[in-house]
Amino acid sequence: MSDEPSPDAGPARARGADEDAGTLPAGSDEVSGPQLARAVLDAAKARRESAAKPRRRGVTGAGTGERRLRGYSGPGPDPRDPQPLGAVLSRLVKARGWQQPAAEATVFGAWERVVGPEVAQHSRPMKLENGELTVEARSTAWATQLRLLAGSLLKQIAREVGHNVVRKLHIHGPAAPSWSRGPRRVRGRGPRDTYG
Repeated sequence: MSDEPSPDAGPARARGADEDAGTLPAGSDEVSGPQLARAVLDAAKARRESAAKPRRRGVTGAGTGERRLRGYSGPGPDPRDPQPLGAVLSRLVKARGWQQPAAEATVFGAWERVVGPEVAQHSRPMKLENGELTVEARSTAWATQLRLLAGSLLKQIAREVGHNVVRKLHIHGPAAPSWSRGPRRVRGRGPRDTYG
């Protein structure tokens, strides 16, 4: 027997290495051009996928539990690409359930943006407890004005920081100096002339 291929075994010889792919139609000794091209492409695709699997073996990130790929990320988005700080923080806040405390902190940290520059110039937030915000005005006149604007202020706060963060406003004027200290007090006349 010689190693030379017979003239009628041309297409069968061309598929020699790809016979294990099983892509050629069964029972056909002679394969036409389009079928042969399809068989070669399918075999090449199968070889590429089998060769790519060992290279893409993942390495788990330190403490994150997600799989990290080795090598270059290539074109397109990849979880290893640098992320904007705002996006990372918003994912962290959402994952930890910190939406409510973050919204409450926005009331104090961005008071001017929340209520507007004119109102912020004449008032300041003092305490937020159980959805009730205590606001101190600079003067009694501004305290009266803010009480009249309480409904629109609540809508503005809800638009900026979210609904149900602030449900009620307690507005008072400037605090006078107080001699009482601590939560408990004794009834009486209070301080008298002790400077004599």
